[in-house]
Amino acid sequence: MKFFIDNIWLIALALVSGGALMWPVIGQRGQKVSILQATQLINQGKGVIVDVREPAAFAAGHMRDAKNIPLKELSNRIGELEKFKSKSVIAVCQAGMQSAKAAAQLKKAGFADASSLDGGFAAWQAQGMPIAK
Repeated sequence: MKFFIDNIWLIALALVSGGALMWPVIGQRGQKVSILQATQLINQGKGVIVDVREPAAFAAGHMRDAKNIPLKELSNRIGELEKFKSKSVIAVCQAGMQSAKAAAQLKKAGFADASSLDGGFAAWQAQGMPIAK
């Protein structure tokens, strides 16, 4: 017990640094799909892409057949996606962070299979996957 009292600051520092290392794992939200999984879903006709980036970024380049609904408008425009409830809905943003929020919103709205693209559009481009303009 004396050891813990004498070294309370070192123990606290160890706990804080351990928590900081675990934050990325704890902070991940929702289901993610890899580029390979997304490609398979799209090619099989089982997936639909919802690009949640701003229209200017979408116009500069996007995944083929993606529907652009910016994240801040998603709650108001979710009705446009009602016909895709039976499919896998894959949310895409630039790096994968905003799309996780979009996937969570879609799940709350009743989309059973909503996920985000791991790494976002940047990862899609980095893998040399096809894009449309």
